[in-house]
Amino acid sequence: MSLARTRSVALVGVEGHMVEVEAHIAAGLAGLHLVGLPDTALREARDRIRAAVINSAEDWPDTRITVSLGPASLPKRGSGFDLAIAVAVLAAAGSVPVSSLDDAVLLGELGLDGRLHPVPGVLPAVLAAVAAGCRRAVVPESCLPEARLVEGVRVIPAASLAGVLAYLSGRSVPDDPPAEPLPGPPARGVGDLSDVLGQPLARRALEICAAGGHNLWMLGPPGTGKSMLAERLTTILPPLSRAEAIETTAIHSVAGLLPRGHPLIDRPPFRDPHHTSSKPAIVGGGSGRVRPGAASLAHNGVLFLDEAPEFDRGALDALRQPLETGEIHLARAWMSVRLPARFMLVLAANPCPCSRTGTRGCLCPPDRRRRYLSKLSGPLLDRIDVKVSLHPVGRAELLADRAFAESSATVAQRVAEARRRATRRLTGTPWRSNAQLPGPVLRRDYRPADAAIHRLETALDRGQLSARGVDRVLRLSWTLADLAGRDRPTPEDTAFGLALWQGAHP
Repeated sequence: MSLARTRSVALVGVEGHMVEVEAHIAAGLAGLHLVGLPDTALREARDRIRAAVINSAEDWPDTRITVSLGPASLPKRGSGFDLAIAVAVLAAAGSVPVSSLDDAVLLGELGLDGRLHPVPGVLPAVLAAVAAGCRRAVVPESCLPEARLVEGVRVIPAASLAGVLAYLSGRSVPDDPPAEPLPGPPARGVGDLSDVLGQPLARRALEICAAGGHNLWMLGPPGTGKSMLAERLTTILPPLSRAEAIETTAIHSVAGLLPRGHPLIDRPPFRDPHHTSSKPAIVGGGSGRVRPGAASLAHNGVLFLDEAPEFDRGALDALRQPLETGEIHLARAWMSVRLPARFMLVLAANPCPCSRTGTRGCLCPPDRRRRYLSKLSGPLLDRIDVKVSLHPVGRAELLADRAFAESSATVAQRVAEARRRATRRLTGTPWRSNAQLPGPVLRRDYRPADAAIHRLETALDRGQLSARGVDRVLRLSWTLADLAGRDRPTPEDTAFGLALWQGAHP
């Protein structure tokens, strides 16, 4: 037969799109011609595939071969189509039964010797294949644990093109791999919350943020524990649900950051980019293939920006959209790309550029301090639910707090109970935490008693609180009620929430 079809997957952002690979053999000048918007790496597949086929002891058709990748309007990038193209060509030449390709998707890069190399994005690719009706997925052996995370598909691991051809021809039937992959390594979280001595308000704020999924801003001089607190936030967060784990793992798969053999990310991720990171490094991008940035890699977890005023202001303001919608939309000439990015944002800043306070003698004039902190725009800070100030801890406080500092496990239990209360209240809605509730729904369906919101109305009338700030404080008050085991927020909850949002001590 001179025509054969296989299927593969093209990745756009973190979403997979099915691609039909058609190979046609006809009389004419010998050569392999690729059509269907292939990029440079894909055009180079012609030489890789021919060498891989010959070194796999198969006959290469010395005639005109046309390979079409459809839909033609969808850009195809990378080397993950090598295996599908090679099998399509050999099926068109009669070396592989066409019927064996009916419900299979083929993923992998070919080496010149015919070995099958891993490619990024196998998990979202297999997810897209299952959604399109494929029941078998042929992947490189090293991608097996990742592909096995997807239910409803039989994963065929292969080490080489020769092994794939033997399987498709019925000469070899691989054993079923283990049904359950090994759990992933724990998310990055340094130490335990009990390591942080002193700072009771900041530790309380961290617990509140973990219970409701709120954003946090910490202002204080060096050495007051800002980084220690941020790094320990993931140790008190509950584990990810199965759906969240798959979604988070898919993003890291596209970025090529999954640990080999332990792909499932079942703990909230923690990302802390350096302040010299560019805007594409923070929100994602790229001139060719769009790669997830730190904001997407922190999806369902924590994004920590230490020395926040030192970041590029454009990169900081680019976070305003995902803080509201949980997504990043990147518009390109060839396509609009959506990247999931629902994270808890933690900002840390020194009170001035010199960072010398108290007895160390800060010499910064007031206008220099204002310019330094004004790099954090008002609209960005308006989206931060909790703002706390940290002060140096004295020796007496350090010694006294050793016996009373709570461990991460103790705080995590309270956080988990508060989350369960919120989940029961939000049953039947698409939201899982208080921080995700939209303002209109919050004011209509989850409005506290009039006595509880009286102080907020007064602050709004005086211009001390924005309309967005009212929603933020209401979300905080529900979290405070959940932590206290109450069914509805009290006036004390809204007052404390207002103080946390304004950055004042209650």
